[in-house]
Amino acid sequence: MFETLKEMLVSKLKVAPEQVTPEATREDVELDSLAIVELSLLLEKELGLQISDDELLEAATIRDMADLMTERSASA
Repeated sequence: MFETLKEMLVSKLKVAPEQVTPEATREDVELDSLAIVELSLLLEKELGLQISDDELLEAATIRDMADLMTERSASA
């Protein structure tokens, strides 16, 4: 799921690929709250995953976001 998230961040939200590591924080990849809302919408539209922007904001690292995606895809 990490690679899927990385691809979305790079292609849709214009994050530099070298910035996206599992340990990176939202600040490291320069995702503001607006970008998080956009990511939440993308996850739902492209992957059918219901993850709120609040949940994404609570995720400390990119790995945590990917873990959330994994949990949601498993329960879907």
